[in-house]
Amino acid sequence: MRQRRGPSRLHLGLRRLAALGACLACALAHAQAITVFAAASLKEALDAAVQPYEAASGHRVVVSYAGSNVLARQIVAGAPAALFISADEDWMNEVEAHGRAVAGSRRDLLANDLVLISPAASGVEVAMGRRLDLARALGDGRLALANPDAVPAGKYAKASLVALGAWDGVRDRIAPAENVRAALALVARGEAPLGIVYRTDALAERGVRIVATFPAASHPPIVYPMVVLKGAPGSARELAAHLASPAVRAVWERFGFRVPS
Repeated sequence: MRQRRGPSRLHLGLRRLAALGACLACALAHAQAITVFAAASLKEALDAAVQPYEAASGHRVVVSYAGSNVLARQIVAGAPAALFISADEDWMNEVEAHGRAVAGSRRDLLANDLVLISPAASGVEVAMGRRLDLARALGDGRLALANPDAVPAGKYAKASLVALGAWDGVRDRIAPAENVRAALALVARGEAPLGIVYRTDALAERGVRIVATFPAASHPPIVYPMVVLKGAPGSARELAAHLASPAVRAVWERFGFRVPS
């Protein structure tokens, strides 16, 4: 009498493969894409901060970087973002005023400093303080900064220059850029002898050096508020909590940001 054989190795392998495929399909079905609109100055740090969240959650984080003014206007117009991280409070207030933010989800994520930069090979020195004389330091060149009429970094820069008595001497010698990273690039390429950016931007670019730091009292506090936007998937709150968690603090500080207490 012949014994009845069990499933062959081939059949067992096929079953395991099918089970694995079913598990993968299930995981993909629950995975979500989280779109984040973030200030351009956050690029390297935020890219590093979201990596552990993606690895642990299986969700994919897609970040769109630009000037906070540009991003806020897109959000107000209905752009389908899940999180917004602004480089100042004014543009976050604009988003909230138009009813696009989830109530109670706003928090101050990071803080930064404002610095004067030059090309790395430049030996220019500038004494920071009241009666700041930037016009002389510029020579025949222009001062690179983000658009002072709209972009947060440019607004902070103008406020500081006004407070230090230097604005009138350079207002007609500005090389305005669409965002702070564009201003940084002008100096790194040697197209402007001086520029004003965030400390974190200067630390991210080897082609520039920090000449001086603007006094914190000369401009409004540089704060990066974060908010969850209406219509966002549930995972957006998880990502927001991750970015504000103690576990990520070291990442932010490694890139030069300060974390509000």
